[in-house]
Amino acid sequence: MNFGADSTRRAGVHRARLYSAAQVRELDRRAIEELGIAGYVLMQRAAGAAFEALRMRWPQATRIVVLCGSGNNGGDGYEMACIARAAGFQVDVARVGVLPSSGDAVHAHAAWAQSGGFVSVFDANFVRDVLPQADVIVDGIFGIGLSRAVEGVAADAIAAINARAPKQGALALDLPSGLDADTGAVLGTAVRADISVSFIGRKLGLYVGSGPDHAGRRAYADLGVPSSLTEASPSLAELMCEDEIPIALPRRARSAHKGSHGHVLLIGGDVGMAGAILLAARGAHRSGAGLVSVATRPQHALALTAAHPEAMFHGLDNAAAVDELIRRADVLGLGPGLGTGVWSAGLFDRCVRAGKPLVLDADALSLLARASATRLAPGTVLTPHPGEAARLLGTDTARVQGDRIAAARALRARYPGAIVVLKGAGSIVLGEQLAICPYGNPGMGVGGMGDVLTGVICGLLAQRLDAEAATATGVLVHALAGDRAAAQDGERGLLPSDLVAQLQAVVNP
Repeated sequence: MNFGADSTRRAGVHRARLYSAAQVRELDRRAIEELGIAGYVLMQRAAGAAFEALRMRWPQATRIVVLCGSGNNGGDGYEMACIARAAGFQVDVARVGVLPSSGDAVHAHAAWAQSGGFVSVFDANFVRDVLPQADVIVDGIFGIGLSRAVEGVAADAIAAINARAPKQGALALDLPSGLDADTGAVLGTAVRADISVSFIGRKLGLYVGSGPDHAGRRAYADLGVPSSLTEASPSLAELMCEDEIPIALPRRARSAHKGSHGHVLLIGGDVGMAGAILLAARGAHRSGAGLVSVATRPQHALALTAAHPEAMFHGLDNAAAVDELIRRADVLGLGPGLGTGVWSAGLFDRCVRAGKPLVLDADALSLLARASATRLAPGTVLTPHPGEAARLLGTDTARVQGDRIAAARALRARYPGAIVVLKGAGSIVLGEQLAICPYGNPGMGVGGMGDVLTGVICGLLAQRLDAEAATATGVLVHALAGDRAAAQDGERGLLPSDLVAQLQAVVNP
């Protein structure tokens, strides 16, 4: 059995694949019917993989509590209890709700009983007397089939897991109970695990929505299902990996010069917002652009030149003055600090009509939302955060966050041919492929990070990457630079300038 298989080859790199609940059920069915692997054998393998993950994560643990629901997730729990007990662990098992009445979970419960195991009822006495004694609590309450809000004793059990002492760990079987397997939405309440072990196929919900907040470390076990089956089956998304960077950004020719690496024109920095366009310029340069020009308000040009002399800053009194700059540029980035007034709207109109590779961010997205009849050239990159996505779709942020994949698809349907980046934990890149970025950290939730991302994507576009590759690589590079910065000095207080300082190392792996 392997941990970490289940991937698809993309330009020499294996990307892990992410599946919906329905797709995993189909994989499970095919493994049973086409490969002849009994469902109960898969359950035993899942339990063994989870126990192996537990021992790796908590090597000093000797006592565990397993909370079991009535379905196959509970069956995994009963089997894991058997394995742990045979390994010398002290194991307490409690049923959350009724005992299993059908399927392989019945056999798993019987195996636990035949081994001499006892099943307690999860109640207040169990929470008071038994739960505090555990080194690790195993969540086997709900699996991928949950589609309703958690309530009653199951909600109480989840609350008890989440109220565990700091020294106690929590391991979720397949995914944290209460988490939607497809969207990562919390169905009323959900377990906050330290590690989640996914079986047969990685569940998309662990990587999007609230999934990253609840999954903890994400592990995966293929349960002996061959990759020939998983790779031939449809998946919803792919998971980016840092090994893609050297493929996307190969070593440069020794004869290369600044013209070889493209010319970016960044447009923004309305009155009082010069910092945003400065961050974008630094992002473009540090991602490898050969030339960076900036069109901004005249009163900002001198100070910006002093702050970043590597770029060429042009003060524009009116939007028409940008036309010659557009003509000379290879790539346009519009939005950081742009504003939404007359000056800004004029620049927006000219950039959208220019027919050049274009990245729209920040205020440019607000202008796009107002200009409902605007048609974008294929390959235009949109980089909204959830609030901007909501404005573009005429909805609210909660609805966007409730199903981020659906929101990204709705944006691409509204702007055909665009490459969509829906920023946030588990940033989504949607073009011909749907990719999720598993990197990044909460310290990046500060103003100016998106401006840097705009510059990075523009810089990669200028280096002749196609729109989708430049966008995905840009999101990946940006997130990894943020992680490097956080590893150096911590997440709290992380600034965009700290991320910029790490970009050069990331794009030169």
